[in-house]
Amino acid sequence: MLLASVLVLLVLGGAGTASAHAALRATDPGDGAVVPTAPRQLTLTFTESVALLDDSFRILDPQNRRVDTGAPGHGPGGAATARVALPAGLPQGTYVVVWRVVSADSHPVSGAFTFSVGKASPTLAVTTAGPTEDPATASLHNMGRYLAYLAAALLIGTAAFIALCRPADRAPLRAPLRIGWWTLLGATLLLLVLRAPYETGAGPAAALDATAFARTLTGRPGIALLARVALLLVAALWLRGLPDRARLSRPARAAGGALAVGLALTWAAAEHASAGIQVPVAVGSAVLHLLAMAVWLGGLGALLLTLRRGADPDPATVTRFSRIAFASVAVLVVTGVYQSWRGLGSWDALTGTTYGLLLTAKLAAVVLLLAAAALSRRWTARLAAAPPGDLRTPGDPETSEDIATSGAPGPPATRWTPPARRSAGSCAARCSPRSPSGSWCW
Repeated sequence: MLLASVLVLLVLGGAGTASAHAALRATDPGDGAVVPTAPRQLTLTFTESVALLDDSFRILDPQNRRVDTGAPGHGPGGAATARVALPAGLPQGTYVVVWRVVSADSHPVSGAFTFSVGKASPTLAVTTAGPTEDPATASLHNMGRYLAYLAAALLIGTAAFIALCRPADRAPLRAPLRIGWWTLLGATLLLLVLRAPYETGAGPAAALDATAFARTLTGRPGIALLARVALLLVAALWLRGLPDRARLSRPARAAGGALAVGLALTWAAAEHASAGIQVPVAVGSAVLHLLAMAVWLGGLGALLLTLRRGADPDPATVTRFSRIAFASVAVLVVTGVYQSWRGLGSWDALTGTTYGLLLTAKLAAVVLLLAAAALSRRWTARLAAAPPGDLRTPGDPETSEDIATSGAPGPPATRWTPPARRSAGSCAARCSPRSPSGSWCW
């Protein structure tokens, strides 16, 4: 946490304006401007790269009629600009421009502005940008996104627990692997089908439009989702060959790691990390952030399931997970600080923008997760330290000699002996390994 604070103080302040999505930076002609002659094109400049739709521009003339325009494209500024050609000889009056694009993080954004040719009209077309999202489509899309994240944590975290922590019995972990795989596949297909209506702001029924779906398959988010489906099919073969007890070979662990990185890349390649400054570093940070989350939370679930349904865990398995969880939390903090700096840009934006307020809430959640991690680490350390069958609580003396010298109240030389009728085998099974076998039992 100290390292994270130092990084924030050193680098925060130069990333640009805080924004969760692309924001309109400038227009040409400007909003409300009066130009002497009709422009031949409109240019919009955004804070980050955007993707264009077939209907990215709707322009209404002073009589509230739609102006025929050419196909939208990017301007000289690259993917951060959107441009559309206008017909020659536009009459005088005020024009309304309604625009809609898809930001680099795959979310649609929209807006409207006006400009006038010659002089402003006494009346002008009244219109709004309309809702950025259809409520039903947005709800289904958000459900798919959240399910995909949870399923990735369950699938990657459980597989990493098997490969890195090497539990003796993997049978209880088969179910979460199957649930994670099927849930991630279903959520990915749902997102792929809903991609076109989500971008255009249409209802779920628009997903049946074959032309729009074909456009989805050629866009960056659609390609990333298709790659995720392909990786899941390969992952199914890897999971099918996973043995229940034998140790995974190095090639098998390497293949599993490559699949996990590939799955994480399907998120990073379609979101904020793929646009803006320091793209290679940002993509790597996003991949590490997602993998650390999955390994920690999914691994913790796998450990709990192993303890609940399996036999007494191998102390080495618990110790390995404790170390991996500690490293995962460290990676989460460092990558989270970097991504926050990249999206925030200034201290004022922390409290003065919606993105900053959401980030503050996320930081509070991280503090709670760190507290949970501390408790988990203490718990797993106790599990690893306690010998099998030892029923002592922390602080109990080991032998009667310890009782005599511990200063505890009561007779100073009380001797604890096994019951007369207890078998030697059951007594020895419950003895501390640091006391003579069969001498002092608890």
